[in-house]
Amino acid sequence: MEAVIESGSSTPEQPRAKGGARKDDALADWISAWQPEDAPLLAARQRAAEVGIGAVEPAAGAVLRMLCAAAGARTVVEVGTGAGVSSLWLLRGMRPDGVLTVLDTDPEQLRAARRALADAGVPPGRTRMIFGTPAEVLPRLSPGAYDVVVCAGPPAEYAAHLDAVVGLVRAGGTLACHGLLAGDRIGDRAARDPQTVAWRELARAIREDEALTSAVLPIGAGLLVATRRA
Repeated sequence: MEAVIESGSSTPEQPRAKGGARKDDALADWISAWQPEDAPLLAARQRAAEVGIGAVEPAAGAVLRMLCAAAGARTVVEVGTGAGVSSLWLLRGMRPDGVLTVLDTDPEQLRAARRALADAGVPPGRTRMIFGTPAEVLPRLSPGAYDVVVCAGPPAEYAAHLDAVVGLVRAGGTLACHGLLAGDRIGDRAARDPQTVAWRELARAIREDEALTSAVLPIGAGLLVATRRA
């Protein structure tokens, strides 16, 4: 059945799937259900929801896991914990001897992440949990020493330190930033809130960096991914 455009409207009505759901909603549900989460991930996600912490969607988590697996990642940095949800996805794609370094400015998020990792049976030696701001922590990490760097928190927390974030990634390694498509605001020219502006500036800087090859993946709340040229 063709979509119907009402008189005076320039936007077609989105076709609906059975049960009244829009087709794009049904597709998003299918993508999430295609990669089901197990008990530790579901428990971590529930705790995140209870305290109002944003966490990567299952589909986005699966992509992060795949990026780590494709890189044979042994060293990974995560800026922002998402209550441990993204941490678990990353660890499941890393090599068994890999170490995940997590930094966060919120002690509650770090506590939630520690509990999620403990519940999942992750050995303590597989992670380093660091409390502090990017300005405090990033200079203490080794430049060019990490296979994958993931930014899972609000962009305003790390956008001012993008050079340091990119500098952590080894040649051939990957940077992934989650959340740039949340709320569909980045494409709304009228949106001028600080977070949307930060996303626009971040996306522009990564796109224009000649050392990076980048792309936007419309998965979950959006993933901005970039590979450092060898």
